Amino acid sequence: MSEGTSMVMESSENGTDLSQDDNGTIVEMPEDTILSQQTSVNLVPFIGQRFVSQDAAYEFYCSFAKQCGFSIRRHRTRGKDGIGRGVTRRDFTCHRGGYPQMKLSEDGKMQRNRKSSRCGCRAYMRIVKRADFNVPEWRVTAFSNIHNHELLKANEVCLLPAYCTITPDDKARICMFAKAGMSVRQMLRLMELEKGIKLGCLPFTEIDVRNLLQSFRNVNRDNDPIDLIAMCKKLKDENPNFQYDFKLDGHNRLEHIAWTYASSVQLYVSFGDAVVFDTTHRLDAYDMLLGVWVGVDNHGMTTFFGCVLLRDENIQSFSWGLKTFLGFMKGKAPQTLLTDQNMWLKEAIAIEMPETKHAFSICHIISKFSDWFSVLLGSRYDDWKSDFYRLYGLELLEEFEEEWREMIDKYGLHDNKHIISLYALRTFWALPFLRPYFFAGLTSLCQSETTTTFIQRILSAQSRLDRFVEQVAEVVEFNDRAGSKQKQPRKSQKVCLKTGSPIESHAATVLTPYAFGKLQEELLLAPQYASFVVDEGCFEVKHHTQMDGGCKVICVLCEEQISCSCHHFEFSGILCRHVLRVLSSNNCFHIPDPYLPSRWRLNSSSSINPLSNATREHSEKIQLLESLTSALIAESIETKERLDVACEQTAMVLSHIKDLPRTTQTANDIVYNCPSDLILPEVEDTDGIVQSFTMGTSHEPLTSGKLKDRRPRDGIDITRKRRHYSDSCCGHFEHDSSDCPMMEGDNLNGDALGYI
Repeated sequence: MSEGTSMVMESSENGTDLSQDDNGTIVEMPEDTILSQQTSVNLVPFIGQRFVSQDAAYEFYCSFAKQCGFSIRRHRTRGKDGIGRGVTRRDFTCHRGGYPQMKLSEDGKMQRNRKSSRCGCRAYMRIVKRADFNVPEWRVTAFSNIHNHELLKANEVCLLPAYCTITPDDKARICMFAKAGMSVRQMLRLMELEKGIKLGCLPFTEIDVRNLLQSFRNVNRDNDPIDLIAMCKKLKDENPNFQYDFKLDGHNRLEHIAWTYASSVQLYVSFGDAVVFDTTHRLDAYDMLLGVWVGVDNHGMTTFFGCVLLRDENIQSFSWGLKTFLGFMKGKAPQTLLTDQNMWLKEAIAIEMPETKHAFSICHIISKFSDWFSVLLGSRYDDWKSDFYRLYGLELLEEFEEEWREMIDKYGLHDNKHIISLYALRTFWALPFLRPYFFAGLTSLCQSETTTTFIQRILSAQSRLDRFVEQVAEVVEFNDRAGSKQKQPRKSQKVCLKTGSPIESHAATVLTPYAFGKLQEELLLAPQYASFVVDEGCFEVKHHTQMDGGCKVICVLCEEQISCSCHHFEFSGILCRHVLRVLSSNNCFHIPDPYLPSRWRLNSSSSINPLSNATREHSEKIQLLESLTSALIAESIETKERLDVACEQTAMVLSHIKDLPRTTQTANDIVYNCPSDLILPEVEDTDGIVQSFTMGTSHEPLTSGKLKDRRPRDGIDITRKRRHYSDSCCGHFEHDSSDCPMMEGDNLNGDALGYI
């Protein structure tokens, strides 16, 4: 056994053992085991060490392992539920951990195909996802550097497959040498001389170079782009709404290609206001930059807008990609665009999308902090990062400028080039400068991680470039299906009311669960703030513990004019706690319609538009009708008799409205943003009683149990009979508009029913 460092500690919530495979386990060591740094490695993993992502932790542990004389592999994940919290725990183990698996031959006998290096090594590092300062981080919770095998020397460890990597620059030179007719050995010797290193000390071997050249021969895309373009043409023939464009260079080589799908164009109409353009990945086998346009829908789920492959990374290439994307989307540029910190892309966006607010993704900036500041600041690094997070989330520009100077003085970073660059570009990443613009929550690290996960699925589709477009279509289709499955049950799911506020009850029937959850967070915090009248329609709102400061709120309800100096509504589309406090103090029992954006509503789609200017005069009556409807539902579900009367009288009112003469401005011209179906979310009050906002003729009393626990009626399982129909009806589970008893005999249709 090697002389190394060892330490194993585990948090109580993840106290399971590390099982490397079915045949090998690692037994946890006592928590009081002390870490003794008996190694020459400069940076040793330690309990409590923080990383911005799994990849950052993997890279750090990989560097540590290389210096020690072994390599690592990703092993086990915990908490992977697909949606929800996602992956919350990850284990990295020694490449010799676990034991080889025996395989069955055709005759059923156990056999080994080749000798395995696995010997049950117990060295590993465990990271767990935590939230610190409301920012997700990965912390080391367990670490063991005990090996049951000899560690390799420096000149041997570089030969491990994990470290035999070829950089893009080296790939380009190898490709050039191959075209010049050089042998592999000549290539290696020449590169050794160029780099000034000893014979055999390159980070890759002759076999790696031969495998790379073979992949070039198999792909051979430099001179043969026909297959990829043919695939796009095939998809275009199958669906005329599929769009693509490409560019060839002077040598008939594919230089750029971009494409989007019909569903993506439709989604962009509704959710293309805030877009992420990720250009941080490459298709290494083809030496092309991959750019992906994504956004977020009204349920907080990632939506795909388009893809681009660029041969070069410069202003001209990015300009071509942006211009092509605008062409796909009929010239509609996003309001805000989030990218990584790429200066060429920054210049291209300023040229092609001058009206779009461009910002840098904070997760890409934070991912560089460990390299920039960990060694420089040493033990003060965690304190500095906490101060940076606080500065990043401030609301006022004056506060940011003042506290930034204090932070620089505190840590002595006046001459640091990274700090100077961050401050020069502060308008692109600091929230005080971005809050006046709508980003739909895309700036959060949690949403960035979701976006990265989706892009990783796209990267996994690069097995063959000629089928890449088709395989990306399969990934997008799978994502759309998964999103539909998640949204479907949400239409009738239980929504817990936590404040008892009429504003909360009203919002629960209008907003999607995702958006309602964001609003509910602000509602819960609103009572902690005090509201003071400064002038007519002007209020000062501050936390009850504050003596000075606060936010300035303008609230003129008769003119539907609401604003707050924190710009939370402009930034997220959700009213802030300050405005909600003022609304409550002024006896306002529902949120004005313009401040429940159609983007976050249950029925948000490309066919739903806000009230037009021609019908703004009807907005007050529509809001009154909405309030009456909510009251009608709340009162009707108290008893069976009330529900019967409500259904009967409502049917009569609808019939009477249908008989009224139509003017030149039909009812369809007045578009009202409300749920398209009549099965509204169940609402649970704080006393635990479930109120199901469902209009129908059911005489069955509602209980506090779940829908699936309801007893069948007349031998029919209600939960299995519930279906979603395209035609609106009364909302009863066992029928649609074709045989609806409320509509029968009155010649009513779905358009006449409207919103009940």
